[in-house]
Amino acid sequence: MTTEAVPAATPRNKRVHPVDQVPPVGKMVALGAQHVVAFYAGAVLVPLLIARAINLDDEALTMLITADLFTCGIASLLQAVGFWKIGVRLPLLQGITFATLAPVIKIANDNAGTGEHAARVGLQTVYGAVIAAGVFTFLIAPFFAKLIRFLPAVVTGTLITIIGICLLPIGAGDAISDPATHDHDPANPRWNLYALGTILLIVLMQRFFRGFMATIAVLMGLAVGTFVAWLLGDANFSSVGEASWVGFTPPFAFGWPRFDLVAIVSLIVVLLVVIVESTGSVFATGEIVGKRIKKSDIAATVRADGLATVIGGSFNSFPYTAFSENVGLVRLTGVKSRWVVACAGVIMIILGVLPKLAKIVESIPAPVLGGAALIMFATVAIVGIQTLTTVDFTDHRNLIISATSLAIALYVEHSQSSPPSTVIAKDGTMVDVPALPGVDQAMPNIFLQIPFSTGITMGAISAILLNLLFFHIAKRGPAVAGGGSITLDEVNTMTKEQFRDTFGGVVQHVDWVLDRAFEQRPFEDVHDLRSAFQEAMLTGSDAQHLELIRAFPDLGAEDAETGELIAVDHKGLSHLEETEHENVVNLASAYREHFGFPLVICARETERYDRVLRHGWSRMDNAETSEKSFALIEIAKIANYRFDDLVADANPITSARFSRQPELS
Repeated sequence: MTTEAVPAATPRNKRVHPVDQVPPVGKMVALGAQHVVAFYAGAVLVPLLIARAINLDDEALTMLITADLFTCGIASLLQAVGFWKIGVRLPLLQGITFATLAPVIKIANDNAGTGEHAARVGLQTVYGAVIAAGVFTFLIAPFFAKLIRFLPAVVTGTLITIIGICLLPIGAGDAISDPATHDHDPANPRWNLYALGTILLIVLMQRFFRGFMATIAVLMGLAVGTFVAWLLGDANFSSVGEASWVGFTPPFAFGWPRFDLVAIVSLIVVLLVVIVESTGSVFATGEIVGKRIKKSDIAATVRADGLATVIGGSFNSFPYTAFSENVGLVRLTGVKSRWVVACAGVIMIILGVLPKLAKIVESIPAPVLGGAALIMFATVAIVGIQTLTTVDFTDHRNLIISATSLAIALYVEHSQSSPPSTVIAKDGTMVDVPALPGVDQAMPNIFLQIPFSTGITMGAISAILLNLLFFHIAKRGPAVAGGGSITLDEVNTMTKEQFRDTFGGVVQHVDWVLDRAFEQRPFEDVHDLRSAFQEAMLTGSDAQHLELIRAFPDLGAEDAETGELIAVDHKGLSHLEETEHENVVNLASAYREHFGFPLVICARETERYDRVLRHGWSRMDNAETSEKSFALIEIAKIANYRFDDLVADANPITSARFSRQPELS
């Protein structure tokens, strides 16, 4: 009797997440170079503005630019590739954060020496503070997930707005500066022409171009503005020919760092804000690439930021954060591989040892640079305002937190000490302006001088303390600006029935979701509670998912008595005209007939009638399986917003993460 050998089962190929896929070398280099181009203008802007503001000599500026590119490359490799528990391993390109611009300029000017290289002496104190703040950032990484609950949207939005507003005068100062001497001359028509022309070109490119060309609008604005200035004799590239082709800026090129307590605390306060910014970029990127972000990922991100900042301070550079321009580029191109960003990091390291390139950047006239800077800094302020739109300002506490912090920040910023300078009067004569003491110097001791060191620092301290005062020091326990009243301690002591009654409205009282979330008690923090709902929804069967979808109100469902739409989360569809109302009902009816389940759309993200209608009809061509996934995405968004409305200490950064696309078969 013979037996046939049973063929061995073919091993299944292990699925490689798009983030970890390695594109062909040629494609990877091209895509990496695109990231560098989109990033480049913002990357070199910070050292240029710092150098101009502290009167740094040309040789030192060249060193700053090459060091900037070199260390940005290292920082990007730390985040994208990572090692041990350092780096989030996502396509995040790291650049010098604008948030530290004003404090760095303030520290450098306050600690400047005398003589020809006075500004270099001030940079020694800057780099001491950068290194110390980087070490602090690295060490707090494991604890940051617990600290972030003290930074809700009303705090982060106010701080980002303050950062943008405090930076605007720097760009405005450059816009009216002589390209050769950097003396201010607001009445000079050429300086105004360069600045306004650069702004106009950037705006027109954003209006009439799409895709890659739109992403390099700032870079093109700088290039064209500089070319026009060169034609008119206001840009000089003679120094480019004198520079070496290859060169390396060694560590501590400006001397050994000095450690000043006021400077260190100022940068630590700002870096706490930068960490929040980086965390938001991580969650945004995680949503784009379809990867769930855990607390360990946030800790790895913060560690990488801290280590990169220490390296930056040692190699004559500054603190880092993920550049939002490149996060947008990942969404725009659909290329999710972290190895593309790693390739971009390598390209930047190479650029960082090419002094001729630094000299070209150094030759950009101040008014051209100022025009581009004005748009970029104003964009930062608008991002903050956008964050504040999620805050409930009908609650006077939120209004007081934001308004008071903004007022105090601007008071401190406009009361800063200023070095002696020379300006051009209307009659053309040169007028010497003496040095003026600042509000920080009026404080009686060093510890009171710290919060008054910069407007950004004081704004951060004010917003955080006021949030604690209004929302964390109270008899009913901790709460968060704009959040609900249910505390974590209450949740962890609930029975299953109490849990169902409390959170039923989050998921339309679908018990299997509530029970699975309840089983994951006790919850360490609100992030764990939110994750419990997310995981419960993702792990349901096809039948359970269909039950969940059908539990939500149909977009076109009408009240039997009033005839109004009754979809509870679609407030944007109230007070419709008769034709508009009929269009929505027809859409919902066609959708329900086609797919067999109701049309669900999260109106908090699609509030306008025309967008709801366009979004709904666009989904009619989907396959039924795909459409179930789309419906669950919308349900997850709705549940996430309801969660934020209900729970105290709801994390403002992770609130958008609950809406990521479920991975369903």
